[in-house]
Amino acid sequence: MVKPCIYTIFVAYLELIHLIMIKVSDTAKNKVMALMSEEGFDASKDYVRVGVKSGGCSGLSYELKFDNTVAETDKLFEDNAVKILVDKKSFLYLVGTVLEYSGGLNGKGFVFNNPNAQRTCGCGESFSL
Repeated sequence: MVKPCIYTIFVAYLELIHLIMIKVSDTAKNKVMALMSEEGFDASKDYVRVGVKSGGCSGLSYELKFDNTVAETDKLFEDNAVKILVDKKSFLYLVGTVLEYSGGLNGKGFVFNNPNAQRTCGCGESFSL
């Protein structure tokens, strides 16, 4: 029996993470595209930067902004035609997250459905692990 080398296993793991990193719902995609256009960004070549920072009522809060540059430590993902940048520090906090958009009368705006969050606040903008 041949054992796979650790490098092969690691590469397969990274490919799997890439597939499940951050998903973008159709409603979030449509809102991102509209907002990027309004703010002078081109969704075909610019990025949505998603991150995590200290703060909020649960300890950590989400950041979402548009950017047109990639830093050396950024991870680049794409889902549903949205290019997503995640800084190295935020990477593990966001694996498996789905970015959604909730509009309407009681809508919250962008919503992060993060399977890693063990506790979230009522506003949905902060979480803890």
